[in-house]
Amino acid sequence: MGFLTAGIVRTALEVGLIYSLVALSLFMSFSILNVCDLSTDGCYTLGCAVGAVVTIAGHPLLAIPLAMGAGVCSGFVTATLQTRFGVQSILAGIIVNTGLYTINLAVMGFSSNVSIFGTDTIFSMFGSLSPSDFWHDWSSLILLFVILTLLCLIIRWFLSTRLGLSIRATGDSMAMVRASSINPAVMITAGLCLSNSLTGLAGCLIGQYNKTCDINLGTGMVTVALASLVIGETISGRRRMTLRIFCVVLGSCLYRMIISIALRLNVPTEAFKLVSAVIVCVAIAAPEARKMVGFHARKAAAVYTRRKVVRGGEKDAEN
Repeated sequence: MGFLTAGIVRTALEVGLIYSLVALSLFMSFSILNVCDLSTDGCYTLGCAVGAVVTIAGHPLLAIPLAMGAGVCSGFVTATLQTRFGVQSILAGIIVNTGLYTINLAVMGFSSNVSIFGTDTIFSMFGSLSPSDFWHDWSSLILLFVILTLLCLIIRWFLSTRLGLSIRATGDSMAMVRASSINPAVMITAGLCLSNSLTGLAGCLIGQYNKTCDINLGTGMVTVALASLVIGETISGRRRMTLRIFCVVLGSCLYRMIISIALRLNVPTEAFKLVSAVIVCVAIAAPEARKMVGFHARKAAAVYTRRKVVRGGEKDAEN
């Protein structure tokens, strides 16, 4: 057996594509809108809970828009606390995240976990389109790849519309947007609703993928999404928006591959939070580290050139 088998790589890519939805959510709120939204953990579990309950009822396809709608409601409440009641973005996210714990329990029938085993999901429905073993093994990855590709294209198109450009301008300079007769409160609300809908979709997909939902499912999801976002932003830099969006997805897949390698190296699961923190630190420090290495390289070259010139002058003086 190899160090990373095809099954391990496939699973890492599948989970990475699902997590990339949360990374795209943070990309919309943190990178584009410049708002720190800490309600991600609770919203992720909310999407999973709503999706699981609707899937158990026999409507796996309907679970997707309903989970996204639940995410929109979460984003709307977070935005309302910020824009209408003057609550700081970090505090608003904490408040909503805390309140969502009880709401998630209520959605799950006040049970800490819900099982979807024995119920059709979008993955099983898509996998049943062909009886071949190859299709059965790779159908989930193909479906997720199609979903992410379409969503990335939709997000790119949306950010080029008038509303999307207004949201981007709000993140760049709220004073300029206000001076242009654009209501920044509306832009913040629209941006957070959109970003949280992606988080709800991610929760729904992971619930149907794992065939289970747990009340603590979203714990630490902000760290995972931030790690994926930072890796993607480090790869893309400040280039074209299309490249930045797809690099966020790539960063999520790379993050899951790193976690898979850590599993193969028998790193204890208790240390995964530390691994995530180290990944974030390395990704954040990478650009500055490259600048430092380049500066010291140029400094060393300048010193070498100066010494060479001095030695040449000394030889000329001797002659």
